[in-house]
Amino acid sequence: MRALAHPTRLAILSRLQKDGPSTATALAPEVGATPSVTSWHLRHLAEHGLVRDAEVESDGRQRWWEAVGRGFRFTPPADEAGRDAATLLSRVLFEQAQDLPARWVRETEPLLEDGWRRSAGLSNTTVVVTADELDTIEAAIEQVLAPYVLRSKGSAPEPGARPVRMLRYVLPEAPTP
Repeated sequence: MRALAHPTRLAILSRLQKDGPSTATALAPEVGATPSVTSWHLRHLAEHGLVRDAEVESDGRQRWWEAVGRGFRFTPPADEAGRDAATLLSRVLFEQAQDLPARWVRETEPLLEDGWRRSAGLSNTTVVVTADELDTIEAAIEQVLAPYVLRSKGSAPEPGARPVRMLRYVLPEAPTP
């Protein structure tokens, strides 16, 4: 989790997930780092299995990278170091995501066709559940999303398909006294 708890690494991973394979040199201006710093972060992400060498046609002078998956979900470990890493990662993710919905409404939503605009939106629901029931809900959501997340990158998407960012916050409230 500490591997992801860095804004530059998260930006690199996000770009690779969204745009596909790239090089450190091409990613650097997108993530606000030098090519050498970007390369270092890519190697760090690779050590943790989040990115890998991409199989692309190239002249061999630059190393191409790709994201291993299209997103991630983490569960905080029980040990103190793991909890600390999870807290740090949560803070970084929330900071990076806080402007995304407002930016989407401002920049993307006005460009959408009516059908996409109707399908988009947000939901804010409070449920009263046990921890086990919450685990069941999360597993069911993952099961619904899996066929779409796991589509082969090489397969042709359905006509009219486009990337859709799905943010999901599951925030249990503190116990009442």
